[in-house]
Amino acid sequence: MSTQYSILFKQEHAHDDAIWTAAWGKSEADVTETIVTGSLDDMVKVWKWSDEKLELQWTLEGHQLGVVSVDISHNGAIAASSSLDAHIRLWDLESGKQIKSMDAGPVDAWSVAFSPDSKYIATGSHLGKVNIFGVESGKKEYSLDTRGKFILSIAYSPDGKYLASGAIDGIINIFDIATGKLLHTLEGHAMPIRSLTFSPDSQLLVTASDDGYIKIYDVQHANLAGTLSGHGSWVLNVAFSPDNTHFVSSSSDKSVKVWDASSRACINTFFDHQDQVWSVKYNSTGSKIISAGDDRAIHIYDCPM
Repeated sequence: MSTQYSILFKQEHAHDDAIWTAAWGKSEADVTETIVTGSLDDMVKVWKWSDEKLELQWTLEGHQLGVVSVDISHNGAIAASSSLDAHIRLWDLESGKQIKSMDAGPVDAWSVAFSPDSKYIATGSHLGKVNIFGVESGKKEYSLDTRGKFILSIAYSPDGKYLASGAIDGIINIFDIATGKLLHTLEGHAMPIRSLTFSPDSQLLVTASDDGYIKIYDVQHANLAGTLSGHGSWVLNVAFSPDNTHFVSSSSDKSVKVWDASSRACINTFFDHQDQVWSVKYNSTGSKIISAGDDRAIHIYDCPM
């Protein structure tokens, strides 16, 4: 394998407008890798990644306003998208057909995340509530109340025990999913939390904020385990590699950074985007990173394994 990080593929003009969100999944059925992107142009696009290039499979229409968040179920069969039109839509990735449209209103549902068992979708609301929808029922099953401000970001822990939310005022809440109890409130950031991600072993929570910092928390004890600086502006997205050793961040400073999880050092910076980078994700093996942003381009990077 390569010993250095490099750009592998670039898809210019992937959408007609800024790309706000991307997800990378793998179908259990046929082991193909699928990328889903959502854009300000109301569109959700489904791409196949094969032979080291992207092929557009489906353009999914249905949202009335910009698509702010997408996620792919853990079995790789379904995509969820949320939009400024206050609806969450579920899509069959094999057929490109819409399965369900769920009203998450009265105002926009921001971030969507599948639970690890793919049975639920969590989304944040303007009222500081985390709303949990059933994938089967297509209905809101229950809510977790942070008693706080507008929730911009959400993440399930891979072990299914915790759900974390990040709000516009910089407050992070961690819930126990089994009991619905609020376990921890973390106040390390002073500005909006754009993204958060658990480590694959569910021990750490990494948070990204408009204050330009990335923070690492020990989930069990709610201790701050590290504060990372390096981005010159808002940190918009963070994602952990599946092997627990690295995580990646993207920023409105147009860069993508790869961090070593144990040393907390930045080991690589990509400056390939022309505008702010809203989304970064690893593929299922951690060998590739996808990034997308306001320049309407999708970049795929090679990661040394």
